[in-house]
Parts: sequence; C-alpha cells; structure tokens
Amino acid sequence: MGRTALTLSIAAALAVSLPPPTAAPAQGSGPCVGDVSAGGVPRRPAPPLRMGVNPAGRAGAAGPAVPLVPLDRRKTLGALRALRPHAPFTLRLNRFFWSKGQRGVRHFLRLARLYTRHGYRVELQLRYHPTATEEGHIRAWARFVREVVRRFGPNRGVVGLQVTNEVNFYPVAPDASDSAYEGARDALIRGVEAAHRTARRRAFGQLQIGFNWAYRTDPSNEASFWGYLRDRGGRRFARSVDWVGLDAYPGTVFPTFEPPTGTGFRDGMVNAMSELRKCFMPTARLGRGVPIHVEENGWPTGPGRPEAEQVHALRQMVRAVHAFRGTYHVTDYRWFDLRDHNTGSSNFQHHYGLLRDDYSRKPAFAAYRRLVHRFAR
Repeated sequence: MGRTALTLSIAAALAVSLPPPTAAPAQGSGPCVGDVSAGGVPRRPAPPLRMGVNPAGRAGAAGPAVPLVPLDRRKTLGALRALRPHAPFTLRLNRFFWSKGQRGVRHFLRLARLYTRHGYRVELQLRYHPTATEEGHIRAWARFVREVVRRFGPNRGVVGLQVTNEVNFYPVAPDASDSAYEGARDALIRGVEAAHRTARRRAFGQLQIGFNWAYRTDPSNEASFWGYLRDRGGRRFARSVDWVGLDAYPGTVFPTFEPPTGTGFRDGMVNAMSELRKCFMPTARLGRGVPIHVEENGWPTGPGRPEAEQVHALRQMVRAVHAFRGTYHVTDYRWFDLRDHNTGSSNFQHHYGLLRDDYSRKPAFAAYRRLVHRFAR
C-alpha cells in the first residue's frame, strides 16, 4: 500500500483478532458487517467506472527493505498505452511523503506533468509520514497540504488528492500506513479541511479531495476511528470530503486467504464496499452523495501465489465492483499495481504488478486490459 501490504505472519495474526463475517445482525444486536456475499444483493444502474492503475511499482511493506528495481519511464508509458481505453484513464501516484519536503514536491510535480502531458488524469496519495521533528505538528502539516494544493491545482489534469493513508489501520507498518504516527487522525481531518478549502478558494474545481479506509480491522477499532472523525471533524469535515477511498485486498490482507475457485474474491469486494457504505461512512455524516473510489485493489503473485490465480482474483474483484457500483455508489476503480517492485524478492509484497520488474507481462495484464476496455467510462 502505497498499500498496507503486510507480511503473511502479520496478516494471519490480524485475522485471528477479527470476527468472521456473519449475516448482518438486527439493528442494535451487534456490529454492522454489511453484505457478506454477492448473492441476493440488488444491482442498481450507474454510469461506467472511471478506471486506472497505480504505475509506480513501489509498495509499502513490512519486513526487511528490498531495493526497487529501477523504473523505465519509456517502458512504463508503453505499458500504460496498451492498457488505456478510449476514455479517461487515471494514474494514482503513491508515496508522496511530507517528510520528503520540497524534494518530494518537485519529484511529484515532474511526474504529474509527465503523465498529464500524455493525456492521463492524475491522483496524488499525500502521506502524513512525518519526520521525527514534524510528528504531531498538525498546523505545520496543514500548511504543507495547502502548499501542495496551490502547487498542483493549476494542472487541470490533477483531479484527486488523497490526504493521509489508511489511518484506520493498526499501527504496525509505518512504511505503509500513517496510523503509526502521532496525530494521524487529526492529520486526516485537518488535512482534508485545509485541502478542500484551498482548492475551492483557488477555483481548482477539478481537484477532488478525499481520504481512504483499509478493509478492515476489528469492530472496536473501527468504531473508535469513525467516531473520532464524527466528533473531532463534525460537519465542517464532512462537507470537505468529496470522496472516500477503499483499499481492499481479499485473499492477501483480509481475508488472508481465498480459495483458487469459487466466489470468495467477489464476495470479499461486496463485503468491503457495503461495510464502508452502510456501516462506517454514515457514522462520520458521509451520506449517499459522497462516492466511493476503490483506490487500491490487488492480489500479488510470488512464492506460493500462482500467476493464474492472480487472473482469477482480478476478474472476480473488478467484475464485482462493476456489477455493484450503482448499489454502493462507486465511481472509480484503480488496480494496484502496474509493475512488480522486485520480482526476485522472496516477499510476496513486492509482486503486486500486472508486469514483472523487467516489464514482461503476466497473464493478468491482458485480463485487466480487457476489463478496462469493457467497463471504463
């Protein structure tokens, strides 16, 4: 995550602490769990999805650091051209850390210009991820957020800003999630408010502001997180949110395993979308009018994880989002990731790509290309 891609041991430990989904309880009889399978869920009409991909090749991970095999911009652009439909296609640029300061701002400005010049829409994942001296200084963080909006907003191809990353998650992987840092919840609230206010004052109407949620943690943690957004953010925060991102990794993070046959990946996405829409967003006063963006969804290959199963997982998950987009008001979908971080790594977290690190195509590349051309707006 750009993903809370945790090691299998951490994911398994988390799974022990999470109650398995059961049928939705009667009101007041227990925690809300959403729709636990696709069976019987109505499909409502909706416009086609705005689709895209994360092109970076780098994933936040737990465990020993593994070097990123260098990216080749020419080959990256070539792969993106092959994926791109005759419709807008969005690239989500991740790992934009506050701790990188002006060097990070300049780097992402260059990337944004490169991709928008080639006709892509760009979203930014703006991470809190402070230095030791910055940690907990929320006013300084809000100033940085406002500067980012001022610097990127004039580029009309920059259409989204995700403020912080997976603050609801357990504080176990600071490389992947901002939850490990002091003040992360306040950074989310005040950052979203600062970004929204600056974008509107500057008339950057194309720049939509959101935050994301990692599917899923235990009910008490979720109640604490969403209640905090309600109580500390209030209506001003709710009015500042243009969309809520969903990061869901069925078969990898939660649930930690899905069988290679059956409908588990499809049901996992339905449960993730429905929990966010029905159980959690209403707590923070985020109603039906606030759309969901599937910001991160993927299934890594690697040791013990066959490339053929990546195709199976991809098809089920993308088709589930398409089928139920009207039901849960989902407008956008991004696959994570375009290319492996390091195909030679023994850590599955570095194998999310549709491409291997030498840019050769896994079978999932063609599968995603067909779905993008079929479903994209």
